[in-house]
Amino acid sequence: MGVGGRSVTVVGLGPMGQAMVRAFLARGFEVTVWNRTASKADGLVAGGAALAPSVEEALAANDLVILSLTDYDAMYAILEPATTALPGKVIANLSSDTPQRAREASAWAAGHGARFLTAGVAVSPALVGTPEGYAYYSGPQDLIEAYRDTFEVISRVEYRGEDPGLAALYYQIQMDLFWTSMTAWLHSMALAEANGVTVEEILPYSVDVADSLSDFFRFYAPRLAAGNDTGDVDRLAMGLASMEHVVDTVRAAGVDPALPEAVLDMFRHGVAAGHADRSLTSLRKVIHVGGARS
Repeated sequence: MGVGGRSVTVVGLGPMGQAMVRAFLARGFEVTVWNRTASKADGLVAGGAALAPSVEEALAANDLVILSLTDYDAMYAILEPATTALPGKVIANLSSDTPQRAREASAWAAGHGARFLTAGVAVSPALVGTPEGYAYYSGPQDLIEAYRDTFEVISRVEYRGEDPGLAALYYQIQMDLFWTSMTAWLHSMALAEANGVTVEEILPYSVDVADSLSDFFRFYAPRLAAGNDTGDVDRLAMGLASMEHVVDTVRAAGVDPALPEAVLDMFRHGVAAGHADRSLTSLRKVIHVGGARS
C-alpha cells in the first residue's frame, strides 16, 4: 500500500483521468489505476502505473482514491459493489454533478466508513499539471491540507469550505457561464457564415468582444453587490431594441433564432416589469425565481 502522500489511486481513465495519471507519474508518484475498459490503461501501465484487476484492489492500494468519472451515477455503479473496501478511505470525487448530489454522496460515503471530498476541475485535460488551471474543493479541511500536495499536482487548489456541495456549486456556476458563452459564440459564427463572412474574417472582432466582457464583469459586479440598477450608464429599453435587431437579422439569414429569442424574451419581460429605464442588471429580477415572469 502506498504511504507518505506520494501514492494515489485513480479510478476512471477518460481524457481527464489519463491526464491526471500522467501528471502524477511525472512527479514520481506511485499510481494505481482502474477502469471498466482495462485497455485504456495500457499506455499508463507502460509509463509506470499499476493496473488493479478489480475495484476492490484499486481501493485497497492507497488511502487516497481519486474518481474521474462522468457523473455520480457512475460512482455509485462502480463503488456500490465494492463497499466493503471503503472503510478508512478518502474518496476525492473529481466528477461533475450537482451540489445536492455531492452532499448525498458525502453522506453515502460516510455511511460506508469513508471520508469524502468533492471537486470541480476548471482545467482541460491538456492543462492538467500546469500553472494555468485550478479546481474547486469542498469537504473536510483537514483532508484538503493532508493531501494538498497531491491535489496540486493536478491544478491549483481552491478550497471553498466544509459543505461538500460547494465545489460543485462553484463549478456549475462557471459552467453556466462557459457553455452559454461558447454556444453564443457558435451562434454568432453561424450568423456570419450564413451571410458569407468567414470565421477567419470575423474572429478578431469576436475576440475584441470576448476580451471586453471581463471589463464589463468588473464594472457591473460592485453595482450588483450594492443592488444598484440605476440606468445612468445603460437602459434596458436600449438593450431590448438591440436584441430585436439581432433576432431580425438572424431570422433573415435563416439561422435558428431560438437562442437570441430566449434573450429577447428576457429583455421583454424586464421591460414589461417596469425596468425599461433601469440598467441591464435589472434583468436579474427576471432571472431569479419569483421575479417578473411570475
